Amino acid sequence: MAQQLLMPKATAVWLVDNTALSFEQIATFCKLHPLEVKAIADGESAQGIKGLDPIATGQLSRDEIARAEGNPNHKLKISEPKVRVPDNKRKGPRYTPVSKRQDRPNAILWLVRNHAELKDAQISRLVGTTKSTIEQIRERTHWNSTNLTAMDPVTLGLCTQIDLDLEVERANKGRPLPTAAELGATLEASKETEKLPFSYEREEEKEIDADAVFSKLKALKSDRKDEDEDNAF
Repeated sequence: MAQQLLMPKATAVWLVDNTALSFEQIATFCKLHPLEVKAIADGESAQGIKGLDPIATGQLSRDEIARAEGNPNHKLKISEPKVRVPDNKRKGPRYTPVSKRQDRPNAILWLVRNHAELKDAQISRLVGTTKSTIEQIRERTHWNSTNLTAMDPVTLGLCTQIDLDLEVERANKGRPLPTAAELGATLEASKETEKLPFSYEREEEKEIDADAVFSKLKALKSDRKDEDEDNAF
């Protein structure tokens, strides 16, 4: 497996600021266009990106940079990693422990109900079952259909949430977006709403009688004056 450069643009920022490499050398190493590297050098691009030291990350050596600085035709080569992590490639169906195999039908029922977009092959990969079992559960012909209870395979420990999300993303890739009818929209069409009568009733403003207002104020003042006199005694 070919080594991949970590954060190419951040690495390009560091190489522009700390080396005498040409734009073409940096662009070739970071898989960028030379004009993009030139824009980084001019401050027109990647202004908010902090440079990543490829020497500190072990992806370039000082000797390799010095060799490229001395020879404009030299192409930078990424350093070999000191530790190789084996690829986690799983061949064949997923292994399910014996103690959890009885939960697989419940997990299949949950997937069929909650993720109808998943194909049989995807469900088979997630819970380690066969297509015939999936078909039986879909068609309710499984020998134990009456006792099955839909249960999340992640909760049962048959697969991880990451694996489930990945399969759902693959199933939904390229599918058209749901229409308003599929989403259960209840809004009426614009043609219908345009025909509805529109009325706006405004309450008539009442004329204010100044004499009535002042008479009420005088009555309030007299009441308060009487109360004060009563309290004095």
